[in-house]
Amino acid sequence: MDDTEFSKGERFLLSLFGFIALIILGGLIFTPELFWDDFIKIFIWDPIVKDAGTSGDAGYSQVNTVVYILTMVAAVIVLQALFRKWRLPVDDRMVWALMSWVVLAPVLRVMEDADYFAEGVDVLFISPLIHIHLALWLVISGAIGYIGRKNHISMLAMLLVAYIAFTGLLVLPNVHIHDTGHFWILSGVIAGAVMIAVTLHNTWDWESIPRSMLAFAIGLITMGLGHWAQLISTPWVQDSGMLPRDNEMVWPILVVVVIPLLITWAVWRMGEEDLAQLRLTGNEVGLIPDGMTLDEWESEDRSNHPVEMLSPRGILATPLVAGMLFGQLCDGLATMVGIDWFDYSEKHPVSDAVIQFGDSLNLLGEGAWLFFLVKAAIVSLIIWMFSQMRIERRQQHLRILIVLAVMIVGMAPGLRDIGRLALGV
Repeated sequence: MDDTEFSKGERFLLSLFGFIALIILGGLIFTPELFWDDFIKIFIWDPIVKDAGTSGDAGYSQVNTVVYILTMVAAVIVLQALFRKWRLPVDDRMVWALMSWVVLAPVLRVMEDADYFAEGVDVLFISPLIHIHLALWLVISGAIGYIGRKNHISMLAMLLVAYIAFTGLLVLPNVHIHDTGHFWILSGVIAGAVMIAVTLHNTWDWESIPRSMLAFAIGLITMGLGHWAQLISTPWVQDSGMLPRDNEMVWPILVVVVIPLLITWAVWRMGEEDLAQLRLTGNEVGLIPDGMTLDEWESEDRSNHPVEMLSPRGILATPLVAGMLFGQLCDGLATMVGIDWFDYSEKHPVSDAVIQFGDSLNLLGEGAWLFFLVKAAIVSLIIWMFSQMRIERRQQHLRILIVLAVMIVGMAPGLRDIGRLALGV
């Protein structure tokens, strides 16, 4: 089967998801009191508006948690099929580019936590809308990369126009509602534009789509960090009427960021040599040779093949594992530090149940230590499964999007938590 063709299972699932989408759309148009008033508004929209309002931090319910999980699973299935059909890159550089967008989400989310955005704009930076909203900008950056693939100057020009549109429409207008300084905000905006050009200059040998995606995300991250610096320099009053708390910054960052980085680096080093040797043979981690199905591969003893010999450790030196490992450890440690030392609370029902159980054991702190151990155990299991997984070429996009989903539920909340700790919001 051609890699660009959908399998029977994919065609069935795409048809099913399309049918469900049509039912929801039709329900919103013809029976809004049932679909909107009695369900979507209560379980989806109202928590988003409450989270963006003065009360902030609306908790997740079991209903919207299930809806978000099912939506993410559906998105992974649909997007992997479309990405494969469009022949989007599946190398390490694409993973780094996608990871930059995972980092961007909490940078902007912390700005919303700091009540930077005006009413009406703030809902775009609340989960899950922030991920849908940023996904549209990611598509725009990828399209710019495709259109400008033969002319670097035109790619830079289009990215700068998109950057100006994002900052000019969604970010900078909000600065006037706060009694704060402007130096770091404007410096961050200018530095963001410069970083787009710098990133393009230093990724000249990348494929155009991940190159454009990475440059745009780094520009927006730089802009967002400028706002973080402004909040530290001249704090603005929150919607609640309170100034940011004067939290300690150094040791939480050392614990939540540096420790996961050191662990991730050590794990990366463990797989570097095997990955290099595997790629010298012309193979990729976990990827069986072209022309073979997984059933054919497993029908014989392949223990002496480079893919079987070198993949289990080689995958440790890929951004696939690095992103998952750092993200999950960061999330676990940030939750533990925030709850046990800075009186934050957990709003996800499943995570909170783990924390409450840990608290009932009366061993350490308020129970968030158990959440960290569970996170560490889960990511270790996932990494082991990936090290043993063998895939066909047409399944590479699925593997990347599974990793992206794991990073969204790990790295994104972890970096958001450390951002809130550092800024006291």
